Amino acid sequence: MENKDFTIVIADDHPMLLSGLNEELSRNGYNVVGQANNGNKALSLILELKPDIALLDIDMPLMTGLEVIKAAKENNSINTKFIILSFHKEPEYIVQAKALQIDGYLLKEDSFKEIDDCMEAVLNGREYFSESFDRGSLNIASEEMKKLKTLTPSEVTILKLIASQKNTSEIAETLFVSRRTVEKHRSNIIDKLLIEKGTNALTNWALVNRVTIGKL
Repeated sequence: MENKDFTIVIADDHPMLLSGLNEELSRNGYNVVGQANNGNKALSLILELKPDIALLDIDMPLMTGLEVIKAAKENNSINTKFIILSFHKEPEYIVQAKALQIDGYLLKEDSFKEIDDCMEAVLNGREYFSESFDRGSLNIASEEMKKLKTLTPSEVTILKLIASQKNTSEIAETLFVSRRTVEKHRSNIIDKLLIEKGTNALTNWALVNRVTIGKL
């Protein structure tokens, strides 16, 4: 990228990876204005410095990278472009990235050139997913998003309560409905999302996808 006159905040809880990324970016003429080793610090730096780009790991203590992005996007004064840099390539993570409308998603196995290409793309308003992702994973993620959009407002409300770890009785009490009504909604959600039936299957799915659910 020729024009590197923009600011970057990076975050990763692995000291060597954080240091290596900073050195590589700096060596290539990029302006890294902040580094964080946990989610809380990353969010504070983003809100304070308002960087053009934030490169974030997903698995960080205190707040995950996805939670940082969700919180930052709720602040209307932030125009930061968000890029995930992670080892995770499973479809459920892509679904969460798409739900949060994350600008870029790279894998830590990618070359620095791909990081460069990704930053150029997002700064020009284009979404960028690593070329290491197979098309099947991206297609699965798109299908998951379509399934979520089939949920009714009542089902979305119940799914959010499940994601907050409320059980059937607590949900019924919160919504002033019967346990039977909640159980019927749970069954409909499982059918619509094609979740494999089993003990706590929906609860486990909701916890894994709580960031996505929070954006519904």
